[in-house]
Amino acid sequence: MENFNQTSQREFILLGLSDVPYIQYICFALFLIMYLITLSGNVLLIVGVWINERLQTPMYFFLSNLSIIDICFSSTIVPRILMNTVSTDRSISLVGCALQMYFHMALGAAECVILAVMAYDRFVAICRPLHYLTIISKKMCIGLASIAWSAGFGGASIHVTLTFQLPFCKSHHVNHFFCEMPPFFKLSCKDTQLNEIVMYIAAQIIILFAFFLTFISYVRIISTILKIISTQGRDKAFSTCASHLLVVSMYFGPSIFMYLKPRSAQSPEIDKVMSLVYTAVTPMLNPIIYSMRNKDVTDTIKSKL
Repeated sequence: MENFNQTSQREFILLGLSDVPYIQYICFALFLIMYLITLSGNVLLIVGVWINERLQTPMYFFLSNLSIIDICFSSTIVPRILMNTVSTDRSISLVGCALQMYFHMALGAAECVILAVMAYDRFVAICRPLHYLTIISKKMCIGLASIAWSAGFGGASIHVTLTFQLPFCKSHHVNHFFCEMPPFFKLSCKDTQLNEIVMYIAAQIIILFAFFLTFISYVRIISTILKIISTQGRDKAFSTCASHLLVVSMYFGPSIFMYLKPRSAQSPEIDKVMSLVYTAVTPMLNPIIYSMRNKDVTDTIKSKL
């Protein structure tokens, strides 16, 4: 037992998605394609905003921040999935696991806040158009983006510190495809109630608060849009917000399910699916959704290819 405890403190084994060979090959191909689309799509969007002066506005500044987060977010998780899918050695060091958990949580929280900031930006643009440039100034843009990044990286350090102070003496086999907090609580032989309370409080502060701000912004936006007499004006306003609403629903839904449900309702297989949605699928779809519904972005990318 002593030898086992020492081993479990040095490294963990990620059980992954499946042990069936042909499913592993399918998963590898799918995740490789998704990762390449994520990288290329987000890089193209960032470059498109950078080279087109018309796109250098607050809305696209926040969108570029979202793309950077998505690139880093996906790169924190997907390469490890690809390695573990084709390798018989699925071990990950204690330090490697802690770093993966840290960046995953930091970037995930930053994305929550930046999505709320983008909703606020749309609220000001539609509901306060005459004061838009005064309210959403360059200084305000930098400040809001800084809050998003700081909230993510600051909160993650607390969670990771508390998690890796736990003694993992039950097992060192993690029933997940990356180092995420909930599966780690099951490995500890110590009461994890404090860790779970901290996780729930942090999730409520970051996820629910960001979701609430987004919801309030869109209630006001929709109320204002419905008062627009021109049909063309209403359609243009709705089109501006539709992409962001779709991204918000895809991200917040799985995140709320993953971090705010009671421990008794946890299911390893369902948790894996939910984690896949916001760590691999959403970062891939974000640039596609925004660029497909945005003529300025698509025209810029086409003209430079």
